[in-house]
Amino acid sequence: MPENRTLRIIDTGVLEGRLNIAIGQAIIEARQAGRVPDTLRFLRFPPTALVGRHQALGQEIELDYCAAHGIGLARRITGGGAIFMDPGLLGWELAFDRKTLEVRSLPELTRSICEAAAEGLSTLGVEARYRPRNDIEVEGRKISGTGGFFDGDTLFFQGTVLVDMDPGVMMAALRVPQAKLARRKLDSVEQRVVTLRELLGDNTPDLPVVQQALAGAFAERFGLEARAGELESAELEQARKLYRKEIGTESFVNEIDEPPAARGDLAGRQVCPGGTITAYLRLEGPAQNRVRAALVTGDFFVTPPRVIYDLEAHLRGVYLDELPDAVREFFGRTGVEVLSVSPDDFVAAFADALSVNRH
Repeated sequence: MPENRTLRIIDTGVLEGRLNIAIGQAIIEARQAGRVPDTLRFLRFPPTALVGRHQALGQEIELDYCAAHGIGLARRITGGGAIFMDPGLLGWELAFDRKTLEVRSLPELTRSICEAAAEGLSTLGVEARYRPRNDIEVEGRKISGTGGFFDGDTLFFQGTVLVDMDPGVMMAALRVPQAKLARRKLDSVEQRVVTLRELLGDNTPDLPVVQQALAGAFAERFGLEARAGELESAELEQARKLYRKEIGTESFVNEIDEPPAARGDLAGRQVCPGGTITAYLRLEGPAQNRVRAALVTGDFFVTPPRVIYDLEAHLRGVYLDELPDAVREFFGRTGVEVLSVSPDDFVAAFADALSVNRH
């Protein structure tokens, strides 16, 4: 166990979406360097639609609606699905050193963190429960979504609390697949999510009370002493640098956008407990039996997220009959952690692309 058992609590308020994302990355780097203790940050956004690290922007967000209504766009550094944020939603982020944690695997940590968050929310007068793989629900409706990854020895984990918002705006800003709702026998996003305001009405606590409940639950779960702190000047400086050079740029936000299938690439999909994996293949060679390029998108979580780009590079030039073994060999060699998805799920997505599109 580390000598420093402090949990730094910071609240950065409402900030522009891409800068908010950049601050999260800056905190990761500061924690990795040992310049700051384990940290819990509370954050809020102006109306903003955020896609997961591996998602195609135009497939997940209603871009015209967002442009017409002044809704910002940003790409997260974590995996998972698209989300809508506004000042009525409270975001939280944990940046922990691996030594702080008694459990090591990402699925175990997800359960532990979500259970702690549910316990904290339950002190506010609701019966919150963890629902695998990474949601927190009240009476079967989602009040918090979460996700995270390891970057070296630092765990970065994010979550939200739906305090007060209009689900109709969320539904208009996001392109929620009907299949996703159908799996839960729902007609709309409004049936899937619930806010503290809807549950508690005039008894809805102020944001500082919600923050205190979460901070106390996390501190107790991991044996830390919660102490109020501030973002260090060096962290803010690094965040601004990341914003200018990468996270705040249009190229980063639009990095995955046009559906490659529109250019004639093969496309396949695998739906699994850990999310949906969509795989695209462009072939080469006289017999069109070799991978020229591969692209993997979806709302899954892998640790660290950038490993997907390594997988895509690894598959270039691979013969199709060797593709399944190449995928499994990559995951076995790299020791990648996945949350509720397996190497075979990626294999299945590529197999679907080949079987559906080559008849």
